[in-house]
Amino acid sequence: MDRDAILLTPGPLTTTLRTKLAMLRDWGSWDADFIAMTAELRRRLLAIVHADVDGKGAYAVVPLQGSGTFAVEAAVASVVPPPEQAGHLLVLDNGAYCKRLGRLATLMGRRTTILGHAEDAPVSADDLEAALRTDPSISHVGFIHCETGTGVLNPLQAVSDVCLRHGKGLIVDAMSSFAALPIDTRELTFDALIAASGKCLEGVPGMGFVFLRKAVLAGCEGRSHSLAMDLFDQHSYLEKTGQWRFTPPTHVMAALLEALRQFDEEGGQPARLARYTDNCRTLLDGLTALGLTPFLRPEVQAPIIVTWHAPAQANYDFKRFYEAAKRRGFLLYPGKLTQVETFRVGCIGAIDRSEMQQAVNAIGEALREMGLAR
Repeated sequence: MDRDAILLTPGPLTTTLRTKLAMLRDWGSWDADFIAMTAELRRRLLAIVHADVDGKGAYAVVPLQGSGTFAVEAAVASVVPPPEQAGHLLVLDNGAYCKRLGRLATLMGRRTTILGHAEDAPVSADDLEAALRTDPSISHVGFIHCETGTGVLNPLQAVSDVCLRHGKGLIVDAMSSFAALPIDTRELTFDALIAASGKCLEGVPGMGFVFLRKAVLAGCEGRSHSLAMDLFDQHSYLEKTGQWRFTPPTHVMAALLEALRQFDEEGGQPARLARYTDNCRTLLDGLTALGLTPFLRPEVQAPIIVTWHAPAQANYDFKRFYEAAKRRGFLLYPGKLTQVETFRVGCIGAIDRSEMQQAVNAIGEALREMGLAR
C-alpha cells in the first residue's frame, strides 16, 4: 500500500496534502501573523453559521485547546449555573455521546436530568415540550445534533423552537454535523454550539470551538469551575489582545485555517453535504449488496457515519475484521451500542465516491477472507 490508510472514522479523519503541509511551519503565538490567523479563523467560523462577521452580531466564537469533549465540558461549565444558582440541565439522550454529555455535567456538579430515547430513533421535540411543562426548574437543554454513536440525525430546529418558546437555554453538541449539515443562526437560537477541528471541516484534531450567544456570554463571568476551560475569560482575553490565554495549538490552527480555505473553495456547507451524501449513498448501496444491514432506517440516517449490524455468523470477530480491512488500506470504527454488536463506517473526511467504493470493495474482500460473504 503506497498511501496512508484512509480513515473511515468520525474523526480523526483523512485530510488533504494541503492541510498536512500547513503544519510544517512553526508559529510564535504572540506574533502579529499568528494573531491575524486567529482573527481570520474566527471570522470564517462565524460565517459558516451565517453570523455577522463585523463584530456586531448576536454570536461570538471562542476557540479552545483540546478535543471536542474539552469544548463540550467548557461550554457546560461556562453556561449552566450550579444548583445553588438554579441551574438544571436536561440532556436529551439517544446514544453514547448524549450519555457522555450527561456524565460530564454531573461530574462538574451541575444538576442533570436525562430524558432517554431509543438509540435507533431521533430524540423527540414533543417529549421535550412535555418535560419542560412538567418541570419548570429546568434551565438548559443539552442536545446532540448528530449522535455519532449510531449516526442518527436529531431535530435541531424543532428542539431550538421548543427551548425558545419556553425560555430555556440550549447547548448544542454539533461535533459531527458542523460544516456539513445546515446550521443557520438566522433561523435558530442557541446559547452555545460546540464543534471541533478534526471533523467535517477536515482539519486535524486538537482544537474545539464554541459559538456563544453574546447575551448569554455576558453573564458567564466567574461561573466556570476551571481556569483553562473558562470561555468567558478566553473570550475576554482574545477580544482584548487578539491572543490565546495559554499556549495555543499553533500547528492545529494553521491546518484548520488551510482546511477552511479549501472548504470555501469547494463551495462551503452545501457542497460538503453533497459530497458526504454521495459517499453515504455509495456505502449504503455497496455494503447492503454484500448482505450487511444498516442499524438505522434511511429517514433518520445522517450522512456522517453509518452503523452496521455485525454479521450474525459465529466466526465473526471485529478485531479480525478490522485487521483485514486495515491490510487493504482502510480503518473502520467499532460499534458504540450495548444491545447489539455493530461496527461503524464514516462517510466524512477528504474522500469522495472513488475512495468509498474502494472501501466497499475492501470490506467485501475482508468478509470473504473470514468466510462471511453472502
